[in-house]
Amino acid sequence: MPQTSIREVARRAGVSVGTVSNVLNRPDLVAEATRDRVRAAIEELGFVRNESARRLRTGPDRTAGEFGDEPRRAFGVVVEDLANPYAADVVRGAEEALNAAGHDALWLSSDHSAAKEARSLELLEDQHAAGALIVPVGLGPAGIRRLRAAGLSVVLMDRDVTDACAVHVDHVAGGELAAAHLLGLGRERIVFVTGSPEPQPCVERRDGAARTLVEAGLGKPPVLVQDALSPTEGRLAAHRLMDMSPRPDGVFCANDLLAIGLTNELTRLGARVPADVAVVGYDDIELAASAAVPLTTVRQPRRELGWEAAELVMAEIREGKSHQHRQVVLTPELVVRESA
Repeated sequence: MPQTSIREVARRAGVSVGTVSNVLNRPDLVAEATRDRVRAAIEELGFVRNESARRLRTGPDRTAGEFGDEPRRAFGVVVEDLANPYAADVVRGAEEALNAAGHDALWLSSDHSAAKEARSLELLEDQHAAGALIVPVGLGPAGIRRLRAAGLSVVLMDRDVTDACAVHVDHVAGGELAAAHLLGLGRERIVFVTGSPEPQPCVERRDGAARTLVEAGLGKPPVLVQDALSPTEGRLAAHRLMDMSPRPDGVFCANDLLAIGLTNELTRLGARVPADVAVVGYDDIELAASAAVPLTTVRQPRRELGWEAAELVMAEIREGKSHQHRQVVLTPELVVRESA
């Protein structure tokens, strides 16, 4: 028979998952009547404590002083697409910080799906992870409160919020950098290429570029929306660009994967990059420098973003009730290569 979950015990007892966890781990924090109700539900449902899950939160015994007095914990790191080199670098940065403090990272991908994101977060709750570092798709304030009630610390990555700890890059400034560079090259017919669904950081990049172009008297740039932020969609966008009249002389892509696919296909179709079309990407993934036409791009500090998020999620646990939410803003920079 399937094993009863802590969530079912909470429903039967009429309490939160966090209260059940406290009864199991810190019973002195729970009122006697509530403890009795939870224990009755445990006995009725035949709940068996998952020791491997418990150890995700408390960690195995370690040599005293190996990482100070703090127990080993596991933290979930949830990003939109682990196949994207940008996301993988963010997770690596978070993992490096967690490992340095003696903790572990559980890599999870929402695949841009709010439903899958919710399942991932439920998994972290059920497995008693200590916290979640997340690039949110559907998670809102109510979801964050629920996670905290279940005993998880929560930090948002790549989002500008004030009701939770968060780390994000100033993407509006990044968009301004890209557009200003294209303007400085004398380009006047500039197009922005993005993907659907368009993540909030990409919207901010587009807004920053649009503001710069409007201030220069060119008006908002046309926007080509592709089905994904991928090299394949970049290649398809190249055909759309070649069919435009007049043909664009500058392109700002929402990420490097789009830009690399687009640049490769433009070259195959006979357009000269950058002589005919200058292309700027965003992220500065490792492939950007080694592309057939090395890519000019806006570099965002990906590993630093993950590292800072991990520092915040650990601080929330250490500081307990005295914790004050903090927001960290990182600055992007332009990296000029051959494509523009």
